[in-house]
Amino acid sequence: MPFHQLVAWADDSALRILLSAGVAIVLALVLHAIGAALVRKVTRSLPLASRIANACHAPMRFVLPLIALQAVWQIAPRDFPMIAEVRHANVLLLLACLTWLGLRVVHGTVQGLIASYPLEAEDNLNARRVHTQAKVLANTLVIGILVTGLAAMLMTFPEARQFGASLLASAGVVGIIVGMAARPVLGNLVAGLQIALGQPLRIDDVLIVQGEWGRVEEITGTYVVLKIWDQRRLIIPLQWFIENPFQNWSRRNPELIGTVFLWVDYTTPVPALRTALDRICAASPAWDRRYCKLDVTDTAAHGIQLRMEVTAANADLLWRVRCDVREGMVDFLQREYPQSLPRMRAELQPSPQMAEAKNY
Repeated sequence: MPFHQLVAWADDSALRILLSAGVAIVLALVLHAIGAALVRKVTRSLPLASRIANACHAPMRFVLPLIALQAVWQIAPRDFPMIAEVRHANVLLLLACLTWLGLRVVHGTVQGLIASYPLEAEDNLNARRVHTQAKVLANTLVIGILVTGLAAMLMTFPEARQFGASLLASAGVVGIIVGMAARPVLGNLVAGLQIALGQPLRIDDVLIVQGEWGRVEEITGTYVVLKIWDQRRLIIPLQWFIENPFQNWSRRNPELIGTVFLWVDYTTPVPALRTALDRICAASPAWDRRYCKLDVTDTAAHGIQLRMEVTAANADLLWRVRCDVREGMVDFLQREYPQSLPRMRAELQPSPQMAEAKNY
């Protein structure tokens, strides 16, 4: 630094500016401490607001002093050493902290909503809706906040503004290239908004996707994680759910009707099996007592087909009650009507040689 600038640092005006900056930082920190205490007291009985306040505590500790410092730098004289660089650096730090603050607000809001609507409740349909909307919209907001913060920081540089103007001048060609390159990303982003608003699927929904049965474990900004019943994970892009059909077993209500098929002989007494089915369903703890019925749905050369319809409160319990019915009916037939189990009939005719031997 030149000698005359070093002398300027020591004069009264420079000392007043630096002293003002120090006082501004102290006052901002005191204001932050008092405000944080008041906010904690006010939001103590409000879980969502309390989570947001706690999430914003750390970034606000930097935002307030930076705002105070920016006010001090703005009133500083133009001949203050390196004042332009100091103002620019303060603005960049302030924009970075504001971006951080926005991300923390989104994070605190999502955590508060998730805590207010636990998935462990017996009727968690509303909770799954809230979880899905919160997480998908949060992913979109995070991307938007990061892009906005970075763009705002870049626009503080004159060179970046000139570069932006040149890009706009050639927006026709560049727009096509960028659009083609970013099509998968933008497609998943739009699909995420459609899923958050329309909610064809939610967190913890039971889906059948490409023949796989599983629950929605996670929804990110680009893909869905489906937890398969055997603990595998199926990763599916968000856009796939918008463009392809899939089964949702818990879209409106988790209650389901399941079927059990059984082939038996024509001699089987169907009324006795209906009575046995009622008894087996009543003994199963997974049955929800809504529906239990047996019908003959098909006939073939080797026997008749019985279809047993049972109900359960959700997909997991339906699997259990179907297994109970299948095992119980097979056991009943083995004990009471073993002759009614499927069998192959054949009529044997003696050959000419056997007939001659019989005549002797």
